[in-house]
Amino acid sequence: MCAPSINTLLQMFSLSTKIALFGVCITALIPGHAIAQNVEPSIQSNKMDSVPTETFLSSMGICIHHAQGVPSQSYILPLRYLGVRNIRDDFGKPQGYIHMRKQAGVRANLIASSASLETTLDTLKYLARDDALLSVEGPNEPNNFPIQYQGEKGGGFARVLTSSSDWTPVAKFQRDLYAAVKSDPLLSKFPVFHTSEAGAQSPNVGLQFLTIPEGAGTTFPAGTKYADFANVHNYVSGTKKQYVDNQAWNAADPVLNGGWDGLYVEYGKLWGHGYSGYSNEELQKLPRVTTETGWDSSSDNGGERVQGTVLLNTYLSQFKRGWRYTFVYMLRDGEGGAGNQGVFKADSTPKLAATYIHNFTTILSGAEKVEINKQLTLRLRGASATTHDILLQTKNDEFAFVVWGERVSGSEKVTIELGQKAKILELLDPTVGTEPFDQKKMADTVEIEISDHPIIVRIKQ
Repeated sequence: MCAPSINTLLQMFSLSTKIALFGVCITALIPGHAIAQNVEPSIQSNKMDSVPTETFLSSMGICIHHAQGVPSQSYILPLRYLGVRNIRDDFGKPQGYIHMRKQAGVRANLIASSASLETTLDTLKYLARDDALLSVEGPNEPNNFPIQYQGEKGGGFARVLTSSSDWTPVAKFQRDLYAAVKSDPLLSKFPVFHTSEAGAQSPNVGLQFLTIPEGAGTTFPAGTKYADFANVHNYVSGTKKQYVDNQAWNAADPVLNGGWDGLYVEYGKLWGHGYSGYSNEELQKLPRVTTETGWDSSSDNGGERVQGTVLLNTYLSQFKRGWRYTFVYMLRDGEGGAGNQGVFKADSTPKLAATYIHNFTTILSGAEKVEINKQLTLRLRGASATTHDILLQTKNDEFAFVVWGERVSGSEKVTIELGQKAKILELLDPTVGTEPFDQKKMADTVEIEISDHPIIVRIKQ
């Protein structure tokens, strides 16, 4: 039987179909044109940069109160259990911080004392010689805790400038502290963190800048140097004390104005008197740390479990969004006011938050120094706006792909695709334990369920 002719075939189609076919043929004949197709890019184009696991772990810190008389020995076991690398405190006895460094492996960020700059420097050098110093921080919330410097009171807050709310002594001390640290041969390599809550300042002494730029309109001159890192207390619990989707992710947003006491209201458009600081573009790149954030296991939503999941998400969101160090307030109940922000109870019994942090740092432990940050061909499918991720390189041939959810309720399934088969894929949940809950060999695809906390996908090549 002979095949039908073209004319015979055309007679079988309606007029509208003939017109459509004619258009397709003409388009195909035009040079440089092709029939449009929804072709998904090859996974080989999805190159994801990694960050050394050690760099992430070194960002994790917690606040203690050794300086207020709590024995350093009482912190050793809790700090070992948590696995965080840094502590933050006022100026206590330097021997205590050295003891904690030797016994728990932590370095200290200390809040400088304005009572004696000379004593502050001597203490810092004492710690530096024993590798127990991380950094030095300017005055802590002078709006709530005014300082004395060179016989003058500085800090406080008032809508109308008065002598009781003058931040000029705070600015003088921060300026002098920075100059003294950077001129000392032993201390100059250590970072100086800014004064916290500078959004309350008056007059406009320029504490919303690391170095005051030209034309800032401040009472201190352009070129005045204050700090290496901006410093805020963007409590993840927020100013509205609510629990919402993307709780930690939003708290870490450097340009978000509202809901959290973040970078924008301290270094962009100041909350106290509306002074101007950095632009949104500059805020995105500004070196920054958080020296206080936290979640109360009693007065905030969700009890111990939500405290634990939110704090895990906080460490991750902060790091992902550009915060070099994050200190959770507080290690233990009963040491920081009347609340229950500690990750341990007053008797050092771990809350769920301490258990989750322990599991998390244990899962990521054993990281080796990575000479070159590798890229990994990887794609995450099905993730909504409440799911976030970061790729950590633990060893030369091992990665930890951390995917965390920030949903108040519900969950979603996401798929991870690799560009080549991994020898082993292990799935770990820090809210459950430190051992894999699933494992796949010679696999390049895995599906995981994400809700309100991290899941770690360990990739062994």
